Amino acid sequence: MFKGFNNVNVYVEGLGIVKKSVHVEDGKISAINDEKDDTLLSLDDDLIVVPGFIDKHVHGANHSDGMYPTIKDIENIATTIASEGVTSFLITTMTQTVENITKALENAKDYINNHNTEGARALGVHLEGPFISKKYKGAQPEECIIPCDVDLFKEFQKASGDTIKQVTLAYEENGKELVRYLKSQNIVASLGHTDATAEQALEGIKEGITSATHTYNAMRPIHHREAGTLGAVMISDEVYCELISDLVHVSVPAIKLLFKAKGKEKIIAVTDAMESKHLPSGKYQLGGQEVYVEGNEARLADGTLAGSTLFMNHGLKNLYEVTGLKFEEVIDLATKNPAKNLNIYDTKGSINLGKDADFVVVDKDFNVYMTIREGKVIYKRK
Repeated sequence: MFKGFNNVNVYVEGLGIVKKSVHVEDGKISAINDEKDDTLLSLDDDLIVVPGFIDKHVHGANHSDGMYPTIKDIENIATTIASEGVTSFLITTMTQTVENITKALENAKDYINNHNTEGARALGVHLEGPFISKKYKGAQPEECIIPCDVDLFKEFQKASGDTIKQVTLAYEENGKELVRYLKSQNIVASLGHTDATAEQALEGIKEGITSATHTYNAMRPIHHREAGTLGAVMISDEVYCELISDLVHVSVPAIKLLFKAKGKEKIIAVTDAMESKHLPSGKYQLGGQEVYVEGNEARLADGTLAGSTLFMNHGLKNLYEVTGLKFEEVIDLATKNPAKNLNIYDTKGSINLGKDADFVVVDKDFNVYMTIREGKVIYKRK
């Protein structure tokens, strides 16, 4: 039974990285103090305890995909991403037929309510599609894309057992009523796969949009006479911007521009990873489509980027190297920021009294040595 850490380097909310002992009881942080306790776990001095990472946009890993309607597949994703330091995630779906999406949501409901004990905790579902733009479909199948539909969303949410926590949508596709409904239900409305003009996007943000899905990718770009979706989310303080930091989806200058525009408090590191993560190059599936993976790039046959193979800790290391942020500021991109966006910061996203005992033990190069979810060790480096 894991009881806590003895006199370790730990990133404590409000204090920064300090030498403290951290006590755990019943899956919660029960004490943080200066008292040495040899019954707790001691660590080498080059290791740091940080909050568990939260990936709110991950499709799959290790041959499994969130659209595959089996408990085993979701559990496989959960246990695999624990090795990256992820302690919480959203099961992310794809644009597919209504029938296939419904099956995936019913499976997610079953997993979240009746299983959900191994690896990272599934906090809920990120519904990415079908309410998106055909023009900016990315790797989503065009024939299954439909305009925003509140009644259909309610059917999806019923199938999921009210576990949908985020919806990616194209606001210009009849999105106003859906955004208003999502806001009323405390569900994150996220602009993504969208051709919204700046005017349309800003209207959507006023109605309740608080997130941008994989910012830069699959959205109307900036033009100096029409600032587009991208311009709108960059200037809106209400919006958190997801960022895939594999250095393939977004260039380094564009990453720096986003940090200049948004500030470090409003950017969320995500992987948007697919089933080929943790596997060699080759041919795989993403939402029923063939994807060809070469190194750290995943593409459809026509060359369209199709998710990523990114590990969360590798993405954070990339951001540390290119942004000039402090170590703990980079950690916030995968902890504090997503927790605040998902309205779970009272229990997750930082190390503080009473919060869930979600920890990652890392070194300064973001290598993961141990991952602990709610007081249970779910990964240990061999």
